[in-house]
Amino acid sequence: RRVLFRSLENEIKLKTLIEELEMPIASLLAKIEANGVLVDAEELHAQSEVLHKQIVTLQAKAYDIAEEEFNIGSPKQVQHILYEKMGLPIKKRTAKKQPSTAVEALTELALDYPLPKIILEYRELSKLKSTYTDSLPKKIDDTTGRVHTSYNQAVAETGRLSSSNPNLQNIPIRSENGRRIRNAFIAPPGKKILAADYSQIELRIMAHLSGDETMLKAFASGEDIHKATAAEVFGVALEDVTPFQRRCAKATNFGLMYGKTAFGLAQDLKISRTEAQNYIERYFSRYPGADKLIETLKD
Repeated sequence: RRVLFRSLENEIKLKTLIEELEMPIASLLAKIEANGVLVDAEELHAQSEVLHKQIVTLQAKAYDIAEEEFNIGSPKQVQHILYEKMGLPIKKRTAKKQPSTAVEALTELALDYPLPKIILEYRELSKLKSTYTDSLPKKIDDTTGRVHTSYNQAVAETGRLSSSNPNLQNIPIRSENGRRIRNAFIAPPGKKILAADYSQIELRIMAHLSGDETMLKAFASGEDIHKATAAEVFGVALEDVTPFQRRCAKATNFGLMYGKTAFGLAQDLKISRTEAQNYIERYFSRYPGADKLIETLKD
């Protein structure tokens, strides 16, 4: 530690960063970890039962389509059923040149075939059950009655905090089952849980760096940027934007910023690649400044 601090003596900016930001945050995080998170174990047990029933139903559907029972959790058996028995097209291969059963491959197949979609749903529910509804109650400390995760300052490449043992950051929010799990995190009597987040911080940076007039105008007027984008892309009045259109615009806003392709956007929105490509083209025609900035960054 002394060696590291000594090396910062001539790095004024870095020294200021660690002394005024990183070290105080480390102390604060230690207190938050010690306080822990209150979790409703009974609620999680109830959700685990619901997930179990859904998993059994999906299992039966998979067996019916495959016309035999197989281990849905086994990549080798899934590979046999999909590619050898059913003859589905091979979209991707593993490093060993075997037909892939990874999420990307099954997601592409799921656009045209029912069994890959069922397998993906089965995997998602099984992961929710094993990772959260079954395991979180076991993580509750006997003394405090709370779950004590570890918050890591210097692990995520984006600079964000990460959470481990258990990971409380990756609980899905898009699916109904994921949202139910979040409901199991509760506040004690007389207290409330407060959620705080930056308001589209990445898009604000995009607007500033690109100088795109339409995007800057939307932020300056205090509009919902995703709703404003939907109005632009779909050619409708702001008040006529539907929840689906806003969701498409949100996925497009954030996806294109990080280089998402039409195929990736189609997967996220469960639409065809042609529709996704149309969204992208309309998006860049409405936000030419953003298009120019992204192309510049690629170069």
